[in-house]
Amino acid sequence: MMDGQTWRVGFSCLLLLALVGSTRSEGMRGCEEVRKLFQWRHLGAVKGLPDSPRAGPDLQVCISRNPTCCTKKMEERYQIAAHQDMQQVLQTSSSALKFLISRNAAAFQETLETLIRQAENYTSILFCNTYRNMALEAAASVQEFFTDVGLFLFGTDVNPEEFVNRFFDSLFPLVYNHLINPGMTGRSMEYSECIRMVRRDVSPFGSIPKRVMGQMGRSLLPIRTFLQALNLGIEVINTTDHVQFSKECSRALLKMQYCPHCQGLTLSKPCMGYCLNIVRGCLAHMAELNPHWHAYIRSLEELSHAMHGTYDIEHVLLNFHLLVNDAVMHAHLNGQKLSEQVNKICGHPVRTPTQSPRCSFDRSKEKHGMKISIRNGEETLANRRKEFINSLRLFRTFYGGLADQLCVNELAAAAGLPCWNGEAVVTSYTQHVVGNGVKAQSGNPEVKVKGTDPVINQIIDKLKHVIQLLQGRSTPKPDKWELLQLGSGGGMVEQVSGDCDDEDGCGGSGSGEVKRTLKITNWMPDEMNLSDVKQIHQTDGGSTFDTTGAGHSTATESMTLTLMGVVMLLPGLW
Repeated sequence: MMDGQTWRVGFSCLLLLALVGSTRSEGMRGCEEVRKLFQWRHLGAVKGLPDSPRAGPDLQVCISRNPTCCTKKMEERYQIAAHQDMQQVLQTSSSALKFLISRNAAAFQETLETLIRQAENYTSILFCNTYRNMALEAAASVQEFFTDVGLFLFGTDVNPEEFVNRFFDSLFPLVYNHLINPGMTGRSMEYSECIRMVRRDVSPFGSIPKRVMGQMGRSLLPIRTFLQALNLGIEVINTTDHVQFSKECSRALLKMQYCPHCQGLTLSKPCMGYCLNIVRGCLAHMAELNPHWHAYIRSLEELSHAMHGTYDIEHVLLNFHLLVNDAVMHAHLNGQKLSEQVNKICGHPVRTPTQSPRCSFDRSKEKHGMKISIRNGEETLANRRKEFINSLRLFRTFYGGLADQLCVNELAAAAGLPCWNGEAVVTSYTQHVVGNGVKAQSGNPEVKVKGTDPVINQIIDKLKHVIQLLQGRSTPKPDKWELLQLGSGGGMVEQVSGDCDDEDGCGGSGSGEVKRTLKITNWMPDEMNLSDVKQIHQTDGGSTFDTTGAGHSTATESMTLTLMGVVMLLPGLW
């Protein structure tokens, strides 16, 4: 053991002597290597550079008692190069993190755009397949609704409550004219506008519009905030990649990276402790980002984990057409009462024979479009989100360990090798090495850190704000979800346990059928009173959907109601 250690010490001494000896002989020969490297780095014209070492009384940073290969102009060029080199290693170190966030932000947006188009297609197919007489007239309202969904998701200041109400307002005249009073209709613009205006008073669709508002509030706001937070993450990285260094830091970087060149030491690297002191000093304000960056990633993770079931945009959008169908059925089954209410407010229409244009839709697309696969949807967005968070979690302490990473991976000499300590090539750095962060820099022997960095402070404020948004938008964890229903006395009468995945151990029957129950809770910015349970029966052949209450008896009543409605609809539809 002693022999091995003695050998390593002897080897280091020989290497140091060889390096110093070669430098001295190089200095005696001239500054040729320094000139070549200066030219190779495109730092400036070679003309006028010293051919041999000489005194450098006008140097400001690379001061030495020995003759030097540098001039004041070279020192100025080296100063610029040191700053550029530092920014380059910063960008290199953050490139994987930046790519991870930007790639996934783009992928999430693309997936959401596809999801919106798919949900719009399902809704259009519903009208073409089931309500052909009103399909063409409904097309504009369907398109406007999903356009507003996309605008809201991607940051435009539109109100979900308003566009949900607008959709159902425009739907009521169509339902009234084609289902409640089919065939002979008088539909002047004034009369249709009157029907549209009374929709909120007569509530033809029951509680379904409010239910849709609740679902949109629970699902759109979290994913919108999630996307905004990713964009801020990219902004944080772009800002720190181009941070402006203080004068003290710039001089220290020059001294660490290029002052050895002035002594002909073109191959030397700084000692690890020396590098850490300088880079920790230069990045002291950036290190203050670390607790906020850690909280940012944790908040993203918590929000992503909460976006399941009815908090998942996929579930809400891909089931929207089912609620539209329920709404139309509700209005049709209450048609007589609605006719009386509308006639009292809008009067009786002048009845004239009309022929409504019918929807022309490709049957192959129709059959394909109505085949809904919930599992594929979850794998597209929810699993991608999970994979992204798992990868992002690896960067939780990125800013706290950035200085160390730069020195270990890029800047400093390997352990045991001769290194530059700011004055000469030595076997080890003997000064005190400080920690990370502004407070730790009070004893830094290489860099004096003063004041605050307003750019970093601004980024910290933005991170704090988006963390509050992420936490404020976070929905309850799945195991704490509850279904709140109002009884006749207005009290909360029932609680239903949380959602369940295959991973959670939810078993199926012997036939391989898996039963999943997804709850819709009462969370909504305007405290809407909502209740609904969706039971999705997933089989090997696809998915079928039942809108039910809580319990088997309610399911039977709902199925009977639906069948009665279909029988009543058939004469009017065809």
